[in-house]
Amino acid sequence: MDSIKKLTELFAKFPTIGKRTAGRFVFYLINQSPQEIDDLIEAITDLKKSIQFCQFCFQPFQFDNQDIKFCQICSDPARNNLILCVVEKETDLLTVENTKQYKGLYFILGGTLTLRKTDGANLRINDLKNRINQGGFTEIIIALNPTPEGKSTSVLVERAIKELPKYSTLKITHLAQGLPVGGELEYADPETLESAFKDRK
Repeated sequence: MDSIKKLTELFAKFPTIGKRTAGRFVFYLINQSPQEIDDLIEAITDLKKSIQFCQFCFQPFQFDNQDIKFCQICSDPARNNLILCVVEKETDLLTVENTKQYKGLYFILGGTLTLRKTDGANLRINDLKNRINQGGFTEIIIALNPTPEGKSTSVLVERAIKELPKYSTLKITHLAQGLPVGGELEYADPETLESAFKDRK
């Protein structure tokens, strides 16, 4: 396959990147110096070598010691370990964390239901159930995007939680609808997100 076409197709797999933008990336790289290309390749290689996933929340984090299994948030004794916030993806976790209003723990679900995948097989539902069973949580916040996919996934998550033996001791809440319908947490301003957390129900 032509190298330009191949790289364009690879870039087009990135989230929110279409073929036109992917093509711009390719031609941008063509005009860079060999040293800049080598720096990019080295950075990508280092990323894969130095990043692992937290064994609790699945957040990727950089590690210096192979024995470290949990990210900085999950290993922080000051966090409120009675509350668990379920988010779709890593960027949602960072968005919530940047509000500096939420002090509990997180769980990254790894996606949402889609038209092609409606059974949740692509999600970490079983891992979530295990975390809840093993933890002493009193509240589970389902903080998924207020999109059709996010809403249907929220129903699936809540149904899974209700199957647990300790369900009767859990409070399940959802973010308030200060978030625009069809919007995404990643792009919500801090004030709106803060209000959505405070008024969750």
